[in-house]
Amino acid sequence: MVEYRKDTDAIARLTPEQYAVTQQNATEAPFANEFDEHHELGLYVDVVSGEPLFSSLDKFDSGCGWPSFTKPVEPDHIEHNVDHSHGMARTEVRSSNGDSHLGHVFDDGPAEHGGLRYCINSASLRFIPVDELESEGYGEYLKLFKS
Repeated sequence: MVEYRKDTDAIARLTPEQYAVTQQNATEAPFANEFDEHHELGLYVDVVSGEPLFSSLDKFDSGCGWPSFTKPVEPDHIEHNVDHSHGMARTEVRSSNGDSHLGHVFDDGPAEHGGLRYCINSASLRFIPVDELESEGYGEYLKLFKS
């Protein structure tokens, strides 16, 4: 069993934007981020802890400017917190083990997939392509992509 944790070495390697997003709860610019228009098959993991968060199979184009997902690949790897910043009540999502700020979840996602929209900052994610899952230690997730 892999143990995911907040990794100080990984934090030291973050870009300034990744640090601001994951450690200081910042939000990256919409439509100008790495994964908004990304369509490759694979797994999105926490850039700090490596814990699996979202599958490309659950990604959809919400038009909001950030990567959007209908559900986490491992619900236990996501924490939900009430966020009253910016004069509104929202639900913040953080990685459970890395404690990285990921983004927010809203109830305006596709109804046929549960109605949720996980609106996630690209800067909080690292993408593992399907053909690298095994070599990167995520082989157990290959079954998600088998038809």
